[in-house]
Amino acid sequence: MAAKLDYHWHLRKVMADRGMFSTTDLLPPLAERGITLSTSQVYRLVVERPERLSLKILMALLDILDCTMDDLIEPIAAAGTAKKPKKAVAAGAAPELEGIGGLRPKRARIRGVDRP
Repeated sequence: MAAKLDYHWHLRKVMADRGMFSTTDLLPPLAERGITLSTSQVYRLVVERPERLSLKILMALLDILDCTMDDLIEPIAAAGTAKKPKKAVAAGAAPELEGIGGLRPKRARIRGVDRP
């Protein structure tokens, strides 16, 4: 089974490294490249991690910030996907003693009442 992947979005950090400290600093360079976004859209693009991103916008960001995709997107393993190691069973141990098997209650049997 393949590991589930996730990512970190580093647009805000890359912008700060280039001296762009306001989200609206991206509006004019994006407009020069034919991309029109509202201020709230640019804010969400910078502050939040995008789930869907147009390739045109991604290419424009790479051009504006003079960086690579590796600078903007860092792939990571998704949290909680690490496999737990299986516990080794001692040699000769009874199978019902594995895990919770020996602790399960017996099923109740309900029988009809005999009437005289």
